[in-house]
Amino acid sequence: MSLLNKTRKLNKILQKSGTDPVVFDDICHILSEELESDVYVVSRRGKILGLNLRNAFTTNDEFSYILDEKRFSESYNETLLKVSETLSNLEPGDREVLNFEKEYDNQSKYTTIVPINGNRERLGTLILVSILAPFDDDDLVLAEYSATIIGLEILRSKQIEIEEDLRKTAVVELAIDTLSYSEREAVNHIFRELDGNEGLLVASRIADKVGITRSVIVNALRKFESAGVIKSRSLGMKGTRITILNDKLLDRLGIDKK
Repeated sequence: MSLLNKTRKLNKILQKSGTDPVVFDDICHILSEELESDVYVVSRRGKILGLNLRNAFTTNDEFSYILDEKRFSESYNETLLKVSETLSNLEPGDREVLNFEKEYDNQSKYTTIVPINGNRERLGTLILVSILAPFDDDDLVLAEYSATIIGLEILRSKQIEIEEDLRKTAVVELAIDTLSYSEREAVNHIFRELDGNEGLLVASRIADKVGITRSVIVNALRKFESAGVIKSRSLGMKGTRITILNDKLLDRLGIDKK
């Protein structure tokens, strides 16, 4: 398959994604097929965002945690972050190469490392490992093109995350603004007594403790539930099961559950 057709396959992933973030495993799968190699997409902090392992192998004990935890060691990730431009066809003895395959450590293995950059910052690393043949120029062009796509998707994912955080914060602010003074006092006591983001509430007990009526608590919870901030389920005489749906709520109330 020509280089042009290979890049078109990658472009189709972007076209299908629309407003949804690209799944990095999909890019890894295409690269793995076209380059006949193992492919890793690693975040700036060492988390494996996507991978596709074409070569069957058994990991040694030292690196077996990588596939389980989907994360590279801090020391190895620091080595990757020092790579500022593409390093192609590295041999097993090079310090940038990840050697954790029992079967292939003593065989010919070629590793290519491509930095993932975007918006003038390092976003991650693309790692390609072949045991069949070294990567040629067309392979490297495809790898660097893929790194550009991945960089754009990481930036887009970050922007989506920022926008979602802002939306959640705005919803919480609006919900709190609808509360009366006594209702605000009630919700502070309610959520301080929850076990993390979920717990059982006995309204009468809170009312007696704070010195307010039970109806104040009920009204406050209804307002929060209408705003989509919480979910509640009555358990009859046992009380009400409260689940926090918006992870910005406790921060806004100044409650630390860590």
